[in-house]
Amino acid sequence: MPAEFDSSQPSHPHPVTEARAWLRTFVPMPIAASLGERLKSCLGALIGLFLTEWICRRFLQGFNPWFIAPMGASAVLLFAVPSSPLAQPWSIIGGNLVAATVGVACARWIPDPGLAAGVAVAVAVALMFPLRCVHPPSGAVAVTAVLGGPAVQALGFGFVVMPVAINSMLLLLTALAFNNFARRRYPHRPPEAATQHHTRDVPPSQRVGVTRADLDAVLAARGEFLDIEEDDLEAIIVEAELRAYRRRFGDVSCGDIMSRDVVAVRPGQAAADAAALLARHHIKALPVVDGRRRLLGILTQTDFFRAQRMHSRRVNGTVRDLMTRAVVTARPDQPIVELGRAFSDGGLHHVPVIDDNRCVVGMVTQTDLVAALLRRGVTEP
Repeated sequence: MPAEFDSSQPSHPHPVTEARAWLRTFVPMPIAASLGERLKSCLGALIGLFLTEWICRRFLQGFNPWFIAPMGASAVLLFAVPSSPLAQPWSIIGGNLVAATVGVACARWIPDPGLAAGVAVAVAVALMFPLRCVHPPSGAVAVTAVLGGPAVQALGFGFVVMPVAINSMLLLLTALAFNNFARRRYPHRPPEAATQHHTRDVPPSQRVGVTRADLDAVLAARGEFLDIEEDDLEAIIVEAELRAYRRRFGDVSCGDIMSRDVVAVRPGQAAADAAALLARHHIKALPVVDGRRRLLGILTQTDFFRAQRMHSRRVNGTVRDLMTRAVVTARPDQPIVELGRAFSDGGLHHVPVIDDNRCVVGMVTQTDLVAALLRRGVTEP
């Protein structure tokens, strides 16, 4: 009889295989940064360090040193990875000031320089976590305070203010100006997801799949510090899920599910006639078109409600007086999954479908989208 496989016994990989896998961990990981981002990082570091050193040397000549080497490490974070939690304003200011203060204290009260440097960095790291100002270059600031030589030791706790605080502030101000000029959000804070209903509920797209609660639970279980904002991580996961949906439903286009016999109105028609059309056809929106059926706007029940709430005379006017001119549109060949976010989080209920000449050829509603997704889910195994 063939020997039975005992699944209860764990299988151990061959030692050579383990060694190769371990050695592969030393191979540098690819950095997903475009050429433009790399050039911005280099230029930002150049400008930031040059201006900081030039200003300190020109206006603070009485101080020595007026510029410290750890600022170079801070510049890498502030200009190369400005979205990192380690590169935010409070991280550089708080981290550097804490490290400088601890470093000066250790240099004064611990005779052995090596021990003083180690204790300074350890205590600085211990303080940076609860103060939420972890900044790796601050470790170098602590070491500089201990081993910086007679010039640094002569400054005493004045080292915390000059050069550390002044250098850090000037570098930060340059980073604020440069990163925002380069169209980077800095300080980096992912935009909060806004809901159309002005409630505390998260957008519908974030209530299924991997949720923020799932992320919080996993991060808490790992117990590790990750160099990425949780909001950024959540946004990346949502975008990855959308790409997966595109692979699954990408062959279903708006042209496949749209209504083609679209009821439309002209700008000069009476608003009362448009309201009658909405009621007669049991619909909630009417595209506004010209004589060639080119899209000019859209008229919805919400437009009527808004005018009535404001007691506006426009209710008795024409379609032109009430219609919304900024319209989200789709193309017949556009995959339906690309409309999912607009419907779920954007508060839209209907999207006109237009051709290359902006002529209305159809209308996609939430009902059309839900029906298509349900049908696809039922027919697929």
